[in-house]
Amino acid sequence: MHLTLRQWQVFVAVANARTTAAAGTQLALSQSATSAALNELEAHLPAPLFDRIGRRLVLNAHGRALLDPARALLVAAADLETVAGVGQDRTLDQVPLQLRIGASSTIGNYLLPTRVAALLADNPLAQVDLRIGNSADVVAAVQRLEVDLGLIEGPCHESGLQVLPWQRDALVIVAAADAPLGPMPDLATLANARWLLREPGSGTREAVEQALLPHLHHFGRSMRLGSTEAIKQAAAAGLGVACLSGHAVADLVALGTLRILDTPLPPLSRQLWVVRHPGKQVPPALATLLGLPPDAFARG
Repeated sequence: MHLTLRQWQVFVAVANARTTAAAGTQLALSQSATSAALNELEAHLPAPLFDRIGRRLVLNAHGRALLDPARALLVAAADLETVAGVGQDRTLDQVPLQLRIGASSTIGNYLLPTRVAALLADNPLAQVDLRIGNSADVVAAVQRLEVDLGLIEGPCHESGLQVLPWQRDALVIVAAADAPLGPMPDLATLANARWLLREPGSGTREAVEQALLPHLHHFGRSMRLGSTEAIKQAAAAGLGVACLSGHAVADLVALGTLRILDTPLPPLSRQLWVVRHPGKQVPPALATLLGLPPDAFARG
């Protein structure tokens, strides 16, 4: 075999970092060693992998075609080391379960903790790495094979990924307990209210727009906040109204600082999704954690 895992590792690092210096820092290599490994890799290939633009290295068509297979190769090698017990205490009878999950904020903060706690109760040595971001961040992590799978709150618009429905999530409209909106605000009142919204790229933002705009047609005023928790607190402080997962607001509703508004809108809900890279092997324990059948992530 002419090519090495280290060369492919350098290729992926340079693709992510755009310079050999930054890639070398990630890999604990000098810039010269990183450049040498990349040059050796390209010397075995029929065409370069990058366009050189100043000091930046930008993937060309050939490099883009090889990036996902290279990532899958590195993940498969890491999975093999884990299964083989590389670096593990030789006296252990089994390798601890290791799960890496990407989740958008509502799922990661409010739906997964109890599931992870149940998993750890049965598998005390298990290691769970839960990465929380907006839906676009989670999908990007899945594409880069940085997580075993992702859980998102809105549709996935990227091609080449396996997307499965997970569960439905009821949405509610909330405002401060003393907000002067009356017992049942009409659609005109809601349309002219100040809406507290997530940033573009958030699954919550997309779900809210899809649920509300067919009825309200527009948001008269809006304020953008960077997390569900920030929206909850802003709504409780009287800064506006919000449409959020019922799971996310249950605590403040119970405390009486938020109230769920009774509106003429139909019941609102959204679909939550599981996103997987076809090149990533998903541990069966992860399907169990999510309440899905063991063959849900069978390679297709």
